[in-house]
Amino acid sequence: MRRTLAGIALAVTSMVALSFLIPLALLVREQARNRATTTAEQRAAALSPVLALTTQRTDVQQAVSELGSSDQLVVRLPDGNLLGTPHAPHDALERAVRRRETLTVDTADGWVYLQPVVLQGDRVAVVEAFVPAADLTRGVAASWGVMALLALGLVGGSVLVADRLGARVVRSSRSLKSASLALGSGDLDIRVQPDGPPELQEAGAAFNTMADRVLDLLAVERELVADLSHRLRTPLTALYLEADRMGSTPSARRVAEAAGQLESELDSIIAAARTPLAPARPARAATAAAKACDLAEVVAVRLDFWSVLATKQRRPYERSLTPRLVPVALPEDDLAAIVDALIGNVFRHTPEGTAFAVRVERAERHVILTVDDAGPGVADPDAALTRGMSITGSTGLGLDIVARASHAADGELTITRAPMGGARIRVSFLLADAAGADGARR
Repeated sequence: MRRTLAGIALAVTSMVALSFLIPLALLVREQARNRATTTAEQRAAALSPVLALTTQRTDVQQAVSELGSSDQLVVRLPDGNLLGTPHAPHDALERAVRRRETLTVDTADGWVYLQPVVLQGDRVAVVEAFVPAADLTRGVAASWGVMALLALGLVGGSVLVADRLGARVVRSSRSLKSASLALGSGDLDIRVQPDGPPELQEAGAAFNTMADRVLDLLAVERELVADLSHRLRTPLTALYLEADRMGSTPSARRVAEAAGQLESELDSIIAAARTPLAPARPARAATAAAKACDLAEVVAVRLDFWSVLATKQRRPYERSLTPRLVPVALPEDDLAAIVDALIGNVFRHTPEGTAFAVRVERAERHVILTVDDAGPGVADPDAALTRGMSITGSTGLGLDIVARASHAADGELTITRAPMGGARIRVSFLLADAAGADGARR
């Protein structure tokens, strides 16, 4: 923008300066020529009274000497004799004598003025006034130089002023851009100092207002999450009581174990919601800082957990876990939540007795988790991946959590048709050793 404003100022000021400079330069040159020719005409006219009184050679020479221009004044006497060296062409001189008219002639050496003087007895004398070419342009170069310097000063000053104004605008714009990027990356405390033109000052004030509003909304949202999680403790307590009434049966133990796990999750949610807001780290940095966990091991543990319910609902299932280590730069709790979300979708959205399969494969740089089922499938995968939207009436948070976690680990989530006839959900994660190699190269 600074370069653009400076270019505009340079173009506009240059055109204005040239529109005045060119006519003024021509006028100065014309004035210098007029001054020199007028002086020559005046000297020639000063000899006319002398010639009217006498045509003696000595008297005329004395008069020319007194005018101080003996080298520029030439007199042709009526008898044809010349006093001085003529510069006018011979035919022009004869024409002035014959026609008795005043002539001006431009020659290679300068400018010549011929003034005939009619004397008694019908005699004609001619006074020649010569102006050298250097005298015709005397002072013109200096005047043009002064005008050029003034024009350059005017153009340079306008460009400098435009650059300063542009620098102010650019500085304000860059400050607003940096603040926007910082806010987008999670720095909620960033604010700008409104500066620059009124429009940018208003934009800066609007940005500060928006940042304050975002901070307020996030605080309210975290409070709502904490309150909602706290309210879930009431039915959780009822679940504990119900498990106590069931005695020491295996079902009661499973219910108590699930309730304990749920209570632990609620405590974590409440603690996270109550934690003061802090600048968020980029997803790549967060995954790099997380302790690597073996995805196959986590899947095996969670399959054992879901196998009890699968047996109760008569759901046949298959597992295929790679024997190789597949470390993923995500916390174990996050990986468990991902596996639970994928397997839980099968139990929630397919009828009892529907088969499913879970497979973990290791590729060159990624590990792929695949969950197939023999249910009705997903008619609109895009809608299923939209947070808050679901074709089955759920909140859509489960797949959203999985998608965000896979993206944080440089992977992706895809939904296709499984060979079993239902949905196939494939989630890829960048292997932790591959991520470490990329970081070392960076």
